[in-house]
Amino acid sequence: MREIQAEQIVRAVRDLFIDANCNLGEDVLAAFDRAIETDESPVAREVIRELKENARIARDEQSPICQDTGLAVLFVEVGQDVHVTGGGLKEALNEGVRKGYGEGYLRKSACHPFTRANTKDNTPAVIHFDIVPGDRIRIVAVPKGGGAENMSRVDMLSPSAGLEGIKEFVVRRIEASGSNPCPPTVVGVGVGGTFERSALLAKKALTRRIGERNADPELAKVEIEVLERINRLGIGPMGYGGNTTALDVFFEVEPCHIASLPVAVNVQCHAMRHKETVL
Repeated sequence: MREIQAEQIVRAVRDLFIDANCNLGEDVLAAFDRAIETDESPVAREVIRELKENARIARDEQSPICQDTGLAVLFVEVGQDVHVTGGGLKEALNEGVRKGYGEGYLRKSACHPFTRANTKDNTPAVIHFDIVPGDRIRIVAVPKGGGAENMSRVDMLSPSAGLEGIKEFVVRRIEASGSNPCPPTVVGVGVGGTFERSALLAKKALTRRIGERNADPELAKVEIEVLERINRLGIGPMGYGGNTTALDVFFEVEPCHIASLPVAVNVQCHAMRHKETVL
């Protein structure tokens, strides 16, 4: 049984959230470059240039890309042959969030849903655990901003809606979101499982890199088709028009009950923030 010190996990989570909030991924920057070359709207191209310049300043000055530094979401894969010593795993993950948002001078956005009282340290984190083979711990940190999250939806479609009904639901959701999620967005879609499982699939889909297609060739075709349909809506970067409303669409699919067809859309803004490490 391999051992990992809890303090090592604390440091890793701290660094991940600071890194994610200050350094936009190379895949997103490359998508910006493609949009600057291809968008038919001069205004849209200029908006994306400004988004790229904002990302450069954030990186050079190690300041957040956006004032909304997000609620702390963590996907944690725990190898069945690893043992955390010197403290509990969940406590270490939350302590890493606490240190990251404190020492990184990141805005703390977590509050009580009724009183709206801020928890002051952005904990508790929303943590999704998965037990996997091996003796490693993989941690993916996702600072999730409120504006895009508010545009996300889950629906229980009739099974007769089929694939066409699913695609229509996704496109209409992005159309109704308009400029609210700060496009160009990345769209995570979860299909199947149960009500809550579809939402988790949609959220996890957002941890993929832009351009990383689903391993299923048929689903990969669906992702490309839905992306093209969304980009024909004309919403454009920050809602100023153009044909770059979304940078990518990711589908994750699992079996569901014969009487159900759960579909979830989780929207991420152009600040497609996620970083990961393996301990």
